[in-house]
Amino acid sequence: MIFDTKIAVILRDDLAVWQKLNVAAFLMGGIAGNAPQIIGEAYRDAAGHAYSSLPIQPLIILAADQALLSTIQHRALRRQVRVALYIEEMFGTNHDAANRAMFARFGPDNAKPVGLALRAERKLVDKITDGARMHT
Repeated sequence: MIFDTKIAVILRDDLAVWQKLNVAAFLMGGIAGNAPQIIGEAYRDAAGHAYSSLPIQPLIILAADQALLSTIQHRALRRQVRVALYIEEMFGTNHDAANRAMFARFGPDNAKPVGLALRAERKLVDKITDGARMHT
């Protein structure tokens, strides 16, 4: 099935593995929170056990360096595409309120993005994420 929209998660390529996994999970939470219609129905196994719902569409995980991640952030802002953003400074906090307080101290010109996720029309996502490569 082809979807009209595309979900992309872009991670900074120099992060430790645990940081990449943590940031990707947080960012997808942000995408799902902003677009609850992407979450499907609960899963049930053959024994009747219920499992949590998953997104109804695939997503792409990309990698970029610090400069390109900032460029992608600016491209999205110029096109008024809402993104989920995780900045380096948030690694020093340990709960949601502290994350939001830290985030509020920075803007697009001085934040150090470590991960960004967006969901928009397919071609628009491709334009915004141009230059990022498949994460390996």
